[in-house]
Amino acid sequence: MNSIVEKIISNASKTHLNLSPAELVEQAILRGEGELTNTGALAADTGEFTGRSPKDKFVVYDENTKDSVWWGDINNRFESEKFDQLLDKVIAHYEGKEVFVRDAYACADPNFRLNIKVINETAYQNLFSNNLFLRPTAEELKTQQHDWLILAAPNFRANPEVDGTRQHNFAIINFTKKIILIGGTGYTGEIKKGIFSVLNYVLPHERNTLSMHCSANIGKDGDTAIFFGLSGTGKTTLSADPSRKLIGDDEHGWADGSVFNFEGGCYAKCIDLTQEKEPQIYNAIRFGALVENVRMVPGTRDVDYTNVSVTENTRAAYPIDLVDNIAMPSVGDTPKNIFFLTADAFGVLPPISRLTPEQAMYHFISGYTAKVAGTEAGVTEPQATFSACFGKAFLPLHPGKYAAMLGDKLRESGAKVWLINTGWTGGPYGVGSRMKLSYTRAMITAALEGKLDNAQFEKLPVFGLEIPVSCPDVPSEVLNPRNTWTDASAYDAKAAHLAELFVKNFAQFEDGVTDEIKAAAPKATRSAN
Repeated sequence: MNSIVEKIISNASKTHLNLSPAELVEQAILRGEGELTNTGALAADTGEFTGRSPKDKFVVYDENTKDSVWWGDINNRFESEKFDQLLDKVIAHYEGKEVFVRDAYACADPNFRLNIKVINETAYQNLFSNNLFLRPTAEELKTQQHDWLILAAPNFRANPEVDGTRQHNFAIINFTKKIILIGGTGYTGEIKKGIFSVLNYVLPHERNTLSMHCSANIGKDGDTAIFFGLSGTGKTTLSADPSRKLIGDDEHGWADGSVFNFEGGCYAKCIDLTQEKEPQIYNAIRFGALVENVRMVPGTRDVDYTNVSVTENTRAAYPIDLVDNIAMPSVGDTPKNIFFLTADAFGVLPPISRLTPEQAMYHFISGYTAKVAGTEAGVTEPQATFSACFGKAFLPLHPGKYAAMLGDKLRESGAKVWLINTGWTGGPYGVGSRMKLSYTRAMITAALEGKLDNAQFEKLPVFGLEIPVSCPDVPSEVLNPRNTWTDASAYDAKAAHLAELFVKNFAQFEDGVTDEIKAAAPKATRSAN
């Protein structure tokens, strides 16, 4: 890899090495890549792509990966010879251009540190890399050697017929050569999720450490909590607790004795952002931060976060130290409580339930939430959404591998797993009402403080979930979802329907999971049709 870096640098017209955020902002403005907002953040557009392109994500197929990677629609095969040819083309693409080189690392626990070198052809992407990865000290930079190399060339366009790509853009991971090759797209999330995918392979496969798509925080007594949840479930809101310090908001590892952040920053959605709703994110968007694909209020430099004329996936990338109340370093002890967040628009799941290790593994693989009518074109009624391990798009291994590791860690640690429904109660979307945030916070607080440890529980039919009969600061009548419906038989029918959807989704994973996980499935009693 060093020879690749040396060749790129020697053939570049100019090399910018480890520039400070101020220098990168200056370069981005001079190069016409962005402009300053009223808070001092750099606003830049990512061009043609304003989100990841999953169908253009590939993994190199070779002797090391052929039997370990979970091949399919998530991990598309890319031939090793084609990778080498494309790599040579990207290296040639950098010739005569200015390049921005950054040394960084992932994993806040020093036992798992992964040193990274990123080479960009744009200043704003290099600022993103500075903000999202962990930043070495000046002393460390003197001797740091990289483990992985990321080459990001948004202005390079592949020729699919010759290069073996699907179209002109691509993101390819080569686990043998330890290179991530990105071309044809300026969307910075490809850089972030490339390393996340790498860690989702390296840590479980080689280091017996569970990689997780989750947020994590620490209480005043040092207790660690983990929050899993897909978009719209409240993960960011509920993990941002003023009484607890944030470890990280998106990517973590669970090793023997520690939970650690992979990243040195946050990549937050900005749509409809306000200081009142998300003060941590709003206040972090200042000088040194990057906002992507946003638009200003005409005649001002005030960002209009309601403007989705470019994309609904507007984003802010900022170092985690721009957030108040963070844990430094970004490491916690073995978790005591784990929360699976779901926004069940069918109104079936209880607002809080306790999972057995087997149920936890099943629901972890399922990764369920639901979209409501109006959230996407064509969605006219609640629609179940499943994403394995709450991050299917970034899993190089079979989801059963991650679930089995979770089960082992739950048994070793005694950590409790809670399923939290932040969605609907009293009926499905359009009939029932959204669970009050104050109730959800009270239930999570009760779990964190051990106030449910000795509570009486009852079992919910079909899903077999254990529900507390009472919870401090929460009306008892909302705890059992069946009791909140005016028509119990209608609830039973909807529960059976959702159970069928779970079972149907889980069929794709059955060849890689144990019988104990399969046995934790809900007991569907009728067809979903």
